[in-house]
Amino acid sequence: MNGVLVVDKPVGPTSHDVVVRVRRALGVSRVGHTGTLDPLASGVLPLVIGRATRLASLMSAATKQYEAAVRFGATTDSYDVQGRLVSGELATDLNVPSPPAGLTANAIEAWLNEFRGTYLQTPPPFSAKKFGGVPAYRLARQKRPVTPPPVSVSVERLTLQGYDAGLAHLIVTCSAGFYVRSLAHELGQRLGCGAYLEALRRTRAGDVGLDQAIPLDTLETEGPASVARLIPMDVLLPWLARAVLNERGVDRASHGNALGVDDLTTRDGSWDGPVRLTDATGALLGIAETRADGLLHPVIVLV
Repeated sequence: MNGVLVVDKPVGPTSHDVVVRVRRALGVSRVGHTGTLDPLASGVLPLVIGRATRLASLMSAATKQYEAAVRFGATTDSYDVQGRLVSGELATDLNVPSPPAGLTANAIEAWLNEFRGTYLQTPPPFSAKKFGGVPAYRLARQKRPVTPPPVSVSVERLTLQGYDAGLAHLIVTCSAGFYVRSLAHELGQRLGCGAYLEALRRTRAGDVGLDQAIPLDTLETEGPASVARLIPMDVLLPWLARAVLNERGVDRASHGNALGVDDLTTRDGSWDGPVRLTDATGALLGIAETRADGLLHPVIVLV
């Protein structure tokens, strides 16, 4: 059991809860996730299993895509529907704020360009960002002031799919570390009416999408048989450059030794970042990085 199992996470459990349930269902202990999804969110949650857990940090850096529902007319302390109301009032009949007067799809669209490209985003106070080793959400729950520093994020695509009665539907393709909750909050600030995230579904993480995902309850019903859905390690991280090793290179890589031109048969892509190491059959042997001496140094060994 070495590879990735893509779970369609339901609304409710944390990502850690999903990991615990999958460990129990599969009967394996080495299971991890590749990027937290809030309890409010559903959708694509790739789980790394067995030796693939060593690749979690690389997979978590992949681009993500979301479908988001943003509610205008109020703000909450967590920037989402599960938080405490900070401004605005909820209509008693629908338990949502009344639609802001005069707000239109064109007005929302006019501000979206500010959130496209690369910019500094401030994470929500209720987030997993740590302060002195303590997650920000724990400090926020204790009513202790939390102001996470802004971080650089990138948005490849931000599309307004529709707006009606105070609710906007967005599609967001963004870098790792991007908070759609912060996008909702900041968009509401720009429009002067407040906003929060009402619903979120992740439709893609890196090169895996909902078409490859298995619902969590289905996985629990199938149990160990769901291993047939495992994505093998050899096809993971296709966006990374690759070095194909000869017999000597395979032996050296398996011992964590540096690799030079005499250890290679083929090199693909730029070696400015992490490089996949494979043998002639395409089996993934590890991940390396190029250092000042010009050699490839294995930093993750999978064999």
